[in-house]
Amino acid sequence: MRCVAIRHVAFEDLGIWEAEIAAHGYEVTYLDSGVDDLAPFASADLGIVLGGPIGVADIEDYPTLAEEAALLGSRVRSGMPTLAVCLGAQLLAHALGGAVEAGEPELGWGSVELAPAASSTPLRHLAGAPVLHWHGDRIVPPAGATVLASTAATPCQAYSYGSALAVQFHPEVDAERIERWLMGHTGELRGLGVSVTGLRARSREVGDDAAVAGILMIREWLRGMGRGEA
Repeated sequence: MRCVAIRHVAFEDLGIWEAEIAAHGYEVTYLDSGVDDLAPFASADLGIVLGGPIGVADIEDYPTLAEEAALLGSRVRSGMPTLAVCLGAQLLAHALGGAVEAGEPELGWGSVELAPAASSTPLRHLAGAPVLHWHGDRIVPPAGATVLASTAATPCQAYSYGSALAVQFHPEVDAERIERWLMGHTGELRGLGVSVTGLRARSREVGDDAAVAGILMIREWLRGMGRGEA
């Protein structure tokens, strides 16, 4: 089985999810957006679109995003298992008739408020757990989507749609490698006045709990894929 993950910047990879996905029998391949041919994503047994520092509003400047959105929409309409993280979740919403709007920036470790519908999904493992928020846009979910999580600033932090699960936050991040994020996003951190030393320290404090929750979430999702569970 093949898992194909579209990546926008090298350090925003599958993180703690990668070993779990491989343990379920998948050969993991990364495609770098704007560099690699993205066609293999269309037929992969599992398709994942990861995060990045650009957004739906940047489609004219980065045409590869339009291609990704089309591929995401096609996969989900065909019922193929798909995960969409942060930018990926925004592109999927765009592809399915939803929208992405400028929102209130959320950057740092926090939690999400799970909707009642999430109690029977793999997101239940995130109840009360720390997750990494790193976004400035918010998703208006497409018609037919089920909103699964929110925060005060972002009403749609996660949603399911058919064979897809989309999350605005980062349950995949490996806090032990957070230094790559701190370096790669230094301009954004400074622009928002976020303390690098504070975020580094907080990552050390909550990283283990976040990893446990993120692994349990992806494990249950992978086990339920064949039964059409979100």
